[in-house]
Amino acid sequence: MRRDSQTNGGKRMGTLPFACPHSSAKSSGAFRLAFHTVLLMSASFISAAELTGWSKLPALPDKEGFASMFAGASGGALLAAGGANFPDKKPWEGGKKIWHDTIFVLEKPDAQWKVAGKLPRPLGYGVSVTHGGEVVCVGGSDAERHYAESFKIGTVVAGPTLQQLSRVSLITPLPSLPLSVANACGALLGDTLYIAGGIEKPDSTSTLKKFYALDLASKVPAWRELEPWPGPARMLAVATAQDGSFFLVSGADLHPGPDGKAARTYLKDGYRYTPGKGWKRIADLPRFAVAAPSPAPTVGTTQFLVISGDDAAQLTVKPTEHKGFPKSVLAYDTRADRWTEVAPTPAPRVTVPTVRWNGAWLVVSGEQKPGIRSPEVWSLRHP
Repeated sequence: MRRDSQTNGGKRMGTLPFACPHSSAKSSGAFRLAFHTVLLMSASFISAAELTGWSKLPALPDKEGFASMFAGASGGALLAAGGANFPDKKPWEGGKKIWHDTIFVLEKPDAQWKVAGKLPRPLGYGVSVTHGGEVVCVGGSDAERHYAESFKIGTVVAGPTLQQLSRVSLITPLPSLPLSVANACGALLGDTLYIAGGIEKPDSTSTLKKFYALDLASKVPAWRELEPWPGPARMLAVATAQDGSFFLVSGADLHPGPDGKAARTYLKDGYRYTPGKGWKRIADLPRFAVAAPSPAPTVGTTQFLVISGDDAAQLTVKPTEHKGFPKSVLAYDTRADRWTEVAPTPAPRVTVPTVRWNGAWLVVSGEQKPGIRSPEVWSLRHP
């Protein structure tokens, strides 16, 4: 079953007019062109609706799993690093959140995870992408503060003997962001990494409306601040790069609540940034998708997927009664400006990175319920 949401600037788009029998040949030709265009769009959506190629990879060697790890590929291997969890007690039991610094490596889809090193510090809730055979990591937080630092994780195979070779991680610094940020989102468009939103401090009661770009191919890379999107500031949004543009969708804004602490406003608006052309609002999502896997997996050349995310349906539910996040998967078509609900995911998660590896998109660990992580790694392969 598919449910479509087709809007343009908040208004539902009308159907194509039918040509009358006395239409001119020119009008008839224009109608046929429009009709075939719709058929092509429909075919594209049918393709996305067949997203049933989910399978499990080896789980991370941690019984709890982690929220908001850094993840990517290096030297043909999959890397997953850092993140946070509640290893002793759950938060509603008085448990303490712990940030981690371990770098795990998976050489092949049928191998076992190994430890390849450590991050510069325990860290999570940053942005990570793969570029040039290394994992680029930006910002993030630990138990005390948020960070502006950026760095790359690469790997080499080394050992005292051929029989004892293992993969070892290498950390290379990159320029720091102009300010500290966690819970931002980002995606790689060509060689340029774009970072949007987030919050500056752990106790922030407002979100950032900041948009930065870093040319990773430059001999002297430096962050540039660009014009932000026209909508509200946000954190925990979803980003991706598709069809020559950077996309920013959903997320949550913050404001001071009655007790002075941060309260969330859930968002389902979306924006497209095209270099040289600027921002353009796209159709709103059919539902909220806060902290959905990011960067959003792409399909073909004109679609991307928003998988699960917090839809705000259980905000008043006790943590012990939470049923998990929605299995719904939303496909967006960049040419039709339309959202369609497609085949559901067996692994609904939030605060989780995605990685393109071995021809599939991976959802690495993440949060399956508030305060509850999962060590599972899921693979989505589109036929």
